[in-house]
Amino acid sequence: MKWTELEENWCPVARTLTLVGDRWTLLILRDCFLGSSKFEEFAANTGATRHIISSRLKRLVEAGILERKLYVERPKRYEYLLTEKGREFGPALMTFRDWGKKHLPVRRSASAAKG
Repeated sequence: MKWTELEENWCPVARTLTLVGDRWTLLILRDCFLGSSKFEEFAANTGATRHIISSRLKRLVEAGILERKLYVERPKRYEYLLTEKGREFGPALMTFRDWGKKHLPVRRSASAAKG
């Protein structure tokens, strides 16, 4: 099944994955919950290309998860803020975080452990 076909799938997990099912989108949402709201912040924090950040932000705005607000007129600069719908995703994101802490702990290299 193609990703584009999942939008009409009966399964809510599959439909949700069409929107937030890639790492860049999840990392942008993580940053939003941590207080980031500007394009440059998302680019710096995620390491994603400008094209990827732009496409993911556009998709999140179109889905009503983020809203885009102009904060500088010249040159035009926007901030991206969680909507109510976006804030409702918080518990799911925290579940990812908690699961990762428990099952995928950060492992320090041997050289870092000696240091």
